[in-house]
Amino acid sequence: MSSHQHEMTVNASLENVWKFVRSIDNWAPLVPGYLEHEMLNETESTWKFKSDLGIVKKKIHLKVNITQWIELDKVSFNLTGINEKISGQGYFKAIKLTNKQTKMIGFLDITAGGTLAKVVNPLLKTSIPEFTEELTSAVGKKIVDLEGIRD
Repeated sequence: MSSHQHEMTVNASLENVWKFVRSIDNWAPLVPGYLEHEMLNETESTWKFKSDLGIVKKKIHLKVNITQWIELDKVSFNLTGINEKISGQGYFKAIKLTNKQTKMIGFLDITAGGTLAKVVNPLLKTSIPEFTEELTSAVGKKIVDLEGIRD
């Protein structure tokens, strides 16, 4: 099991952070190594991306299932590998700091199974923090970029 939480302050209102995060189509393309995603319904989607864990480079196909939408607060999801034995969970949480600043928290917890688990899980311990920070920062930056357009 490899997990990491990354917090950052976003120069945008809580409402605008939520407007962005509530649509998977907005943030799925910001996943490091993103190839494509497909919405299956309101809470389920599949994502494809390239992973680079040093000696292990793979195309990963995941099913993402939204387990909780709490308006203006948190979106939680489960991850299930389609082409690899991977499972996990994560969330984005937003906390109002001021009318124009929001704390955004991104969290990921991923575990590999199967024959490569003994090799992949130690690699995940070092890559999940970087992956979580890259994704959370990319989402925050995109929200700020869009905030500039709204002004």
